[in-house]
Amino acid sequence: MHRCIQLARKGEGFTKPNPMVGAVIVHNNKIIGEGYHRQFGTAHAEVNAIASVRDQSLLPESTIYVSLEPCAHHGKTPPCADLIISRKIPRVVVAITDPNPKVAGKGIEKMRKHGVDVSLGMLAEEARELNRIFFVNQLYNRPFVILKWAQSKDGFMDLHRISLEEKSPVKISNSITHSIVHKFRTQVQGIIVGTNTALLDNPQLTARKWFGNHPVRIVIDRENKIPPASALFDGTASTIVFTASPPDDSCQYEHVKHIIIDFSKDTITQIVNYLYNENIYSLLVEGGAKLLSSFIEREMWDEALVESSGKLLLSGVKAPDIQGEVTSTKKYLDSVQFHIKSKISRNIL
Repeated sequence: MHRCIQLARKGEGFTKPNPMVGAVIVHNNKIIGEGYHRQFGTAHAEVNAIASVRDQSLLPESTIYVSLEPCAHHGKTPPCADLIISRKIPRVVVAITDPNPKVAGKGIEKMRKHGVDVSLGMLAEEARELNRIFFVNQLYNRPFVILKWAQSKDGFMDLHRISLEEKSPVKISNSITHSIVHKFRTQVQGIIVGTNTALLDNPQLTARKWFGNHPVRIVIDRENKIPPASALFDGTASTIVFTASPPDDSCQYEHVKHIIIDFSKDTITQIVNYLYNENIYSLLVEGGAKLLSSFIEREMWDEALVESSGKLLLSGVKAPDIQGEVTSTKKYLDSVQFHIKSKISRNIL
C-alpha cells in the first residue's frame, strides 16, 4: 500500500479534480503489475495496473492493492470494480472508501457480491492525507482553500504603498521559495487576489517558473478599477472577475469572465459557491492581507503556507493572524515555511 501511495503522487497536479490513486498487483508475494491515475479523463489506476501485467493468466491468483475504493459508476471511464470482477481477481485491499456519493462503498459492495474478498483500512490515514482536497470537496461541497503569504521576521507582508509606480513590493521570498510557489500553483485549479493586490503588484498569477498547468486567475474588483493593460488580462490564462456591476464594452476582454455578486452580503461564500459550481475544486488565496483575513474570519480555509523571512521591515502591512495546527516546517535559505492546518482538515484526517 505504501507503493500505491507513492505511485499515486506521480499524478499530482494532473488528475485534478479527480483524486490521485495508485494500484499494485501482487502474485505469490511478488509485484507483477502497477499503475496510477495519470491525468484527468484517462484510465484509472486499476486499469493501468491490470494492463501492465505481462501474464494475464496470473490475475485469478493475485491480489490488487488500491489506495482508494475502485469506482462502481460510469464517468469518464468504465467502472473499475467491474473490471476487477471480469478479470477474476479474487482479493482486493483498499486503503479507504471513496467519499464521492456516486461511489461511497458501492464499489466494495459490488465486488463482495461477486465473491471478491475485500479488505479495507490499510494506511487509511495516509490515503486521506494524499487526497485531502478531494475529501473536502465531497464532504463540504466547496473548494479546498489554501492561504499563502510571505512575511518579514517582525510580521509584515509589505510596506505601505500607494501605487506600483511609487514603489515596488518588498521582496520577502527568496529564489527557492519563489519557485516553490509556482510549483504549488500547478497543483491548484484557481488562484485569487483582491483589488489592491492587483493594482499595487500587477501580478501575473501564473506557474511560469514550473512545468504544469496555469490555474484560473480570480480577482475581486467591485468597482472595475483594474485597468485593461493589467497582467491579469493578458490572455495567458483564463481570468474570473467578481464585480458589483458589468464593465463597459471597452473593458470586455477575451479569456475574461465578469461575475456579478452582491457585495452587501457575504462575498466569500458567494465566491466559493460560484467556483465550486464552475468545477474549480481547489483555491489558492495569495493576498492581500484583507482578503486573507476575510477567509480566516469566516473559517473558510483548510491549509495555510506561511513563509517567514529573516528580513525586518519595522512597519507596513501587518500579516494576518491565524490559528491552526503547524504540521510541518521547512527551511529554505533565510526563510522558514510553516504548513498550518485548520480544524476542518484536522477533523477529516
